[in-house]
Amino acid sequence: MSTETPIPDGSTLRADVRLAMASLENPSTSHTSVASVTSDLSIDEELNLHAVGWQPVELVSGVSAFSVPSGLWNWGQGEIVGAIRAHENAFSHAILQLQRDAAQAGGHGVVGVRVERAVHPTHVEVSLVGTAVRPIGASAVDSLKVFTSDLSGRDFALLDAAGWQPLGLAHGASFVYAPRRQMSTVLAQQSQNVELTNFTNAIYEARETAMERLQAIALSLAGTGIVQVQVVEGPMSFASHAIGFATWGTVVRLTREAHQRVEPQMVMSMNDRASAFEATTLG
Repeated sequence: MSTETPIPDGSTLRADVRLAMASLENPSTSHTSVASVTSDLSIDEELNLHAVGWQPVELVSGVSAFSVPSGLWNWGQGEIVGAIRAHENAFSHAILQLQRDAAQAGGHGVVGVRVERAVHPTHVEVSLVGTAVRPIGASAVDSLKVFTSDLSGRDFALLDAAGWQPLGLAHGASFVYAPRRQMSTVLAQQSQNVELTNFTNAIYEARETAMERLQAIALSLAGTGIVQVQVVEGPMSFASHAIGFATWGTVVRLTREAHQRVEPQMVMSMNDRASAFEATTLG
């Protein structure tokens, strides 16, 4: 009995070739109807999103860099206004680019945003990367209606189930000069354990001002709270006499009449790190 594959007749072969050529020329006519999705979410996070009626769409990003006027980090008093404006502009423009990228991909929001920022003597740069998401089957929206958040897919699903909605990323920053101590004070304190009040006061001033700016953005978005707040503070590596404080987080608002209680569920992992017995003992 022959095991060779039967050769189709000429008409069937020509039809198959024409169908293949049409698929190459116009991918939309392909039999594959499921769009490919690229995201940095874990499998658990994607399943959590689907559980509340959302789906990942595409990995999106936003990047911006703003210059800082030369000589700005020299000794001075009060806030370093030029550096603050550069930081605010870089953050705001990166968020706008992230929203546009998400809207072009058909997303209604961005979750899991990773924030990378760097302050240099000559410029400030901010890079945002996250996964665009949307309600299953929803159509595209305008970029200004796209929310951004640094919430993980799991945290977003929990908030959504509890009746809360992320509105956007809020940010605030302040850079302050630490006043010089008098030489007589330095000499008198060099062998003592004393508080450096000039640095202490500068840290407090930078912190309070940055938090006020963070809260102002949250109020402008009509939010009632900020979650997943991240903080970076301390002396600048290239200007030890200057103190920097930067913070960002996700603005949220309760969209239902009342907070919904989320009942905990037992989850048992099937991936044991250590085996209970050796497979060879089963023989």
